[in-house]
Amino acid sequence: MATTTIDQQADLHQRVDAALDAVRPHLAVDGGNIEIVEIDDDMRLHVRWIGACSNCSMSAMTMRAGVEEAVLNRVPEIKSIQPVNGVTPSGAAITPAAK
Repeated sequence: MATTTIDQQADLHQRVDAALDAVRPHLAVDGGNIEIVEIDDDMRLHVRWIGACSNCSMSAMTMRAGVEEAVLNRVPEIKSIQPVNGVTPSGAAITPAAK
């Protein structure tokens, strides 16, 4: 996020984390969680599934119906959300991209 100040980055991160807090109790019931990996210069949010969510066959649906709805409605600057791990709708594992 090179085009924003450190304060703007911190504010954006805090607002995204607060939006994720709306989803976390539902994830915790099944032994999972979600964390912010980064928000890139194109305002794409990269998240990591934690615990049971990291290999759950429902993670793609949870992303669409829970995470995307919560974050995109509360933080309109975010353009898209990409998991760095988890399972695709077809059941294939998502593997982290090499940097």
